[in-house]
Amino acid sequence: MFPYEIKPVDGKDAEFIKEHFKGKVTDLVSVGPKKWMLPVKYEKHADKYYNFDLRSDDVWIVTYMKSGTTLTQELVWMITNNLDYEKSSKIPLLERCPFLDFNILWNDEYKAYLAELNGNDPKVCEELKDIDVPCYETAEKMISPRVFKTHLSPSLLPPSLIETCKVIYVARNPLDVAVSYYHHCKLVTSYGYQSDFKTFWQFFEKDLLMYSPYWEHIKEGWANKHHPNFLFLFYEDLVRDMPGNIRKVAKFLNKEMTHDDVIRLADHLHVDNFRKNVTVANVWKTVSGILDPEAQGFIRRGKVGGNKEVDDEIKLMAEKWFKENLAKTDIKFPEF
Repeated sequence: MFPYEIKPVDGKDAEFIKEHFKGKVTDLVSVGPKKWMLPVKYEKHADKYYNFDLRSDDVWIVTYMKSGTTLTQELVWMITNNLDYEKSSKIPLLERCPFLDFNILWNDEYKAYLAELNGNDPKVCEELKDIDVPCYETAEKMISPRVFKTHLSPSLLPPSLIETCKVIYVARNPLDVAVSYYHHCKLVTSYGYQSDFKTFWQFFEKDLLMYSPYWEHIKEGWANKHHPNFLFLFYEDLVRDMPGNIRKVAKFLNKEMTHDDVIRLADHLHVDNFRKNVTVANVWKTVSGILDPEAQGFIRRGKVGGNKEVDDEIKLMAEKWFKENLAKTDIKFPEF
């Protein structure tokens, strides 16, 4: 049985969201005592996610939104699949490494909107139909070893996950997460965020964004960092020392890699090469209306710090918020 109460987000919080998010997927529910913020569609699938049929050789990537998930997916999939660059170049990452909760981000209204934008093109309609098939159904047909990604917090995943499978958790400093999340919500029309970063920071700090609360998510990952089946990584370390972290992940997954293997994979994962050579999902390319054609794209900067959106006022607010939350934990982020 799914152990948490699920309630609609209403009142002033819902009004605040509706005021600034004009997309098609903005109705949220609050889950459990930690008040996880998730799309309304989550309620229909919560029990199936929680009771997902695991295999002992599964590898799971767990992150809060915009924390280097896509990069980690490619890194882990490549190591797990013996550095198959040819397959990587031909098959979208979403097919090779499914996104457990992807289907809850697409409601019927949004899919109908996109279909109409595309003149109800049969190919587009088929892609939209495929998105609606839950990962827990398609996973049954996958060949092992399977690699999955999810933004759900560990407490919303199968209770036996860490005892059964290898789990890689990636955390990223909250200021860079907020900036990346801001651009994502302006880019993807399901969110349709219409305001500035200063207002967006309020959503982030008040835990009113999908997959929040941020600090609770990080703390749940951190609490498992000493488990032998659990690897906790910081995105900042990945970016600053990709070869070293490739070796760390390979060791965790019991995979041998030569020096040349590591250097080639690190080059493959460099953001400029990654953006050019890896297709995240066909749907981002073929369904117009999802992405702003003038924007930088689904894979943006991939850097640490230096965000022009963050002025001194926001920095002061953010630093105070960080200190208040970090003081309650032993979490130590790399410098950012």
